Parts: sequence; structure tokens; C-alpha cells
Amino acid sequence: MVKVIKVMLVSYNVQNTKMFQYAGVARFDYYWALAKEKENYGKGGRLISD
Repeated sequence: MVKVIKVMLVSYNVQNTKMFQYAGVARFDYYWALAKEKENYGKGGRLISD
């Protein structure tokens, strides 16, 4: 059985700004790492692991 808990974040404008900035940085890092994986794999290398 899976238990689900719903949470609602109540934040102010400054906190909202920081959360969106964090999400943007995380997205940037993800796409950067994905590009490195594709570049390495395209050169015949194996996928990068830890």
C-alpha cells in the first residue's frame, strides 16, 4: 500500500523568488550534465557514472 501526504507551501515573495532560482539552477545543471553525457556517448564512450 502506498501512503500519500499532500503538502501546500505557503511562502512570501522573497521565498518564492529563491525557490524559482533554485529550480532554475537545478534545471541548468541537469541539462549541462545531459549534454556532457550525449557528447561522451557520441564520441563512442560509455555513459558516465558516479
